Amino acid sequence: MTAGELPRHRSFVGGGGIRLAADVWGEESSPPLVLLHGGGQTRHAWDRTGPRLAASDWRVIAPDLRGHGASGWSADGEYDVDLFADDVRALVAALGGRPILVGASLGGLSSLLAAGEAPRAAIRALVLVDVAHRPDPRGIRRIIEFMRRWPDGFASVGEAAAAVSAYLPHRPPPDDPERIRKNLRRQGDRWVWHWDPRMLDRFEGRMDPPGMAERLLEAARHTDVPMLLVRGGISDVVGKDIAEEFCERIPSARRVDVADAGHMVAGDRNEHFIDAIVPFLEGIGRAGR
Repeated sequence: MTAGELPRHRSFVGGGGIRLAADVWGEESSPPLVLLHGGGQTRHAWDRTGPRLAASDWRVIAPDLRGHGASGWSADGEYDVDLFADDVRALVAALGGRPILVGASLGGLSSLLAAGEAPRAAIRALVLVDVAHRPDPRGIRRIIEFMRRWPDGFASVGEAAAAVSAYLPHRPPPDDPERIRKNLRRQGDRWVWHWDPRMLDRFEGRMDPPGMAERLLEAARHTDVPMLLVRGGISDVVGKDIAEEFCERIPSARRVDVADAGHMVAGDRNEHFIDAIVPFLEGIGRAGR
């Protein structure tokens, strides 16, 4: 398979029967690797990462989380992290073959709970992308403020692209601003983000509730699989002190920082992100043979 090959589209059933849309790259006979995006993103966050990893003989599955992209929305508007974890468990069970999970932000939290709390998802390894047991509240506030800033959407795709560029000044401007169209949906004569707006009300105030840090650390202790923490070198969500604390509390976890990347590591520095995780993935692959 070539790195530029287009993905196949698949549908999975998540917790409570919700439909999860996904893109898949690679051969069906290759070991499965699941890429789980962050809150407010879609599966297209992995459009450059997926084919690159598939070219290294992985079957890569990138789903839209519930309430995001082409996946179903929670009927009652509820988006507690446990629901996302149940979706991960259902996806892992459907795939079989003990996949590797690579979870960014919300995708990482969901993966950690799915792998470390009963009923534990049967996985081979876990990569946490700029997420640990607790976030820096300043970074979380900045994310929430950005997500709330345009309740009526945008007049054009270009306007949305300009808003993202202003929010991420460290990231080089996109070669094609139209690429962001995949993260938008049409609503009347406006373009709005492709996620359930009710989700934001559920997220706010629940990103770091009392007791969650210890719960996540306890889940990490019970994952019983190789774990890699990939931190954005200039992240304002997982600071160096938070990453160090996580690895001190979870000595089995390895850590790597991606220089000049913020919270959205793969989107900021995709080639450097791939270089950071490939040695870990190759080690897991060799151990599985």
